[in-house]
Amino acid sequence: MTQQEAITRLAESTAEAVHNVLEMFAPGQISVGDVTIMGSDGDPLDQIAAPAVATSVSYVDGVTGGNVFVITLEGARRLAAAMMGMEVAEQPPGTPVELDEMELSAVSEAMNQMMASAAGATSSVLGTEVEISVPETRSFAVADEAVGAYQRAPYSTKVAFSICGEPGRLVQLLPNAFIVRMTSALDELGAEYAGPDPAAVGHASAEAPSLSGIPVRVWAELGRARLPGADVVTLPTGAVVELDRQADEPVDLYVNGKAFATGRLMVVNGTDWAVRIETVHNVPSNP
Repeated sequence: MTQQEAITRLAESTAEAVHNVLEMFAPGQISVGDVTIMGSDGDPLDQIAAPAVATSVSYVDGVTGGNVFVITLEGARRLAAAMMGMEVAEQPPGTPVELDEMELSAVSEAMNQMMASAAGATSSVLGTEVEISVPETRSFAVADEAVGAYQRAPYSTKVAFSICGEPGRLVQLLPNAFIVRMTSALDELGAEYAGPDPAAVGHASAEAPSLSGIPVRVWAELGRARLPGADVVTLPTGAVVELDRQADEPVDLYVNGKAFATGRLMVVNGTDWAVRIETVHNVPSNP
């Protein structure tokens, strides 16, 4: 896999993760553009639509780098309205856009979830856990304020979004060490999915250790729920959220973001949760 292919794959996976979060809050009102790869001589936040609000995170464990998501204030206002199930109050042309406390809370929650989901997509691509810093939010009154606001990296990607009819942008900042590690991880993952070469079956035992050493993320999903954004941001401690499955239904097991199997929850050693595998899905021949 070439370096450009690896960067594009990561950007597409991250953009898809962010899209899925936004689509949950504003169904049918989100669209995603193509990936653009930039070198250190360009600023990925150049010529953004303003006034805007941006949320950024840095990777603090596993890899280095970071993500930035920027959206116009009007887009943030419209997203907040969609999250709270409210109609967007039209404002006279030229009226300065300001977010009230409830809108700020809703948009902050959406952006925090986007950043967490983006980090999860990066973890899935790399096959290793990626921890992120506490999200930081800042505002830009004019587009020029965004240029140079974040430290440039040898490589960066940008993906255009449309959120409730307003422009947004997802940016990833990628240092050289990140690119090298990501390309290697994707090559290893591709080799794992491709399986053994028929001409080299006799050497399978020699190859097994290198493949078995590739770390993968495994998790179980009990169920899901869909709630209005206004309900999500006001959930109190102790609230009960009902999921879409019965207690006696199987759970799904995921490996590196792909549905791998179903099984039943069980307790081992009297204290630890585990999953007894019941059905293993067909593993695709290509990544």
